[in-house]
Amino acid sequence: MEVKPLIRRCNSIIADKLYTNWSRIESYGNLQHRLRRECALMESEFRVYLESRKATPEKIEFAITVVKDFEDYLRKEKIALEGAELNVLKKYMSLLISEGSNSEERLVAIARYCYFVKKNDFFVYIAGIVNGREVLPGVGMRLGKAAGEDVRARVFEGVELPPLGAPQEAYPVLTNLIMERMERELSPQKCREVLTWNYHEIPSAAFLGHRKRFDKANTLDDYLRNEHERFIEELARFMNEGRVWYEQEITPEVIEFVEGNQEISVGKRVRDRIFVTKIPFAPKQYLEEKDPTMRRYYACHCPLARTAIRDGGPKIPSTFCYCSAGFTKVAYDVIFGESVEIEMLESALDGDQRCRFAIKIPEGKMK
Repeated sequence: MEVKPLIRRCNSIIADKLYTNWSRIESYGNLQHRLRRECALMESEFRVYLESRKATPEKIEFAITVVKDFEDYLRKEKIALEGAELNVLKKYMSLLISEGSNSEERLVAIARYCYFVKKNDFFVYIAGIVNGREVLPGVGMRLGKAAGEDVRARVFEGVELPPLGAPQEAYPVLTNLIMERMERELSPQKCREVLTWNYHEIPSAAFLGHRKRFDKANTLDDYLRNEHERFIEELARFMNEGRVWYEQEITPEVIEFVEGNQEISVGKRVRDRIFVTKIPFAPKQYLEEKDPTMRRYYACHCPLARTAIRDGGPKIPSTFCYCSAGFTKVAYDVIFGESVEIEMLESALDGDQRCRFAIKIPEGKMK
């Protein structure tokens, strides 16, 4: 009895289970029935997941179609999703680009499915492609407003973004070109000012809970300690569920690492500054790695620059990390009710083993 041709659009976990246990199936008809039932169950559960994300019926149907197309591709390649290596996804992204099917909606649908079935490496890869793409156009818009359209035109002359779905390696040369031109056109202070911005457009409402907890805390130090404890609990929950925290794989070693440093993703006050260290982008690999260059690569979050660390160039100016500073300070803008000053202290692009910032506590907001 040939089993594999029957497995078309099922989740790969189910498929692998059936490959292993096919000898226990009593008949061809029973196998067909079981496959239909398992596939229908997985599709139904994925629909529920999409509904929980407030997806419209039209978007849900589109996502289901996209996932079926993806799994059909894997079937034709004779690859199960669960065991597929990252190169398989990269090849599929190249196919989508060549077909003109590389829309953001399609990539997001695949990413959500990979998150749903806990194919974490695929989810992280696609998230990196999609999440950073809006930054460079955003820099252009802000540059035009801050320095004038003539400056923006000179800095972005001839700049064309790689197609959506292109690997991260396609971006550092472009990022470096833009930074070199910006640093020629602007003073160091103006360059930092343009880059220090919420380019991911995270709404202030996302941090209202932080503001409420800050208001209830007796002191700022109490608030920061409590947030650190909450953060550790959150990481432990994601680890126990087998899910990535944003794009980070969490292990017991990662939790121990975070427990030992309140600065990581939260902050620790020293006098009138709050010092914040970014959690490494790939914390598991970061903690296991001994090579200093690769540790910097695993520390860096930026999909527009990080592969330049690993590949030895181009040498992107660390001023670009003020984009990350803009992201880091958003929560404190909300907590303190005003835009806070932030300074970059250490950067993986500068040869440091971590990315670290200092936020100045506004006058009258210490408690």
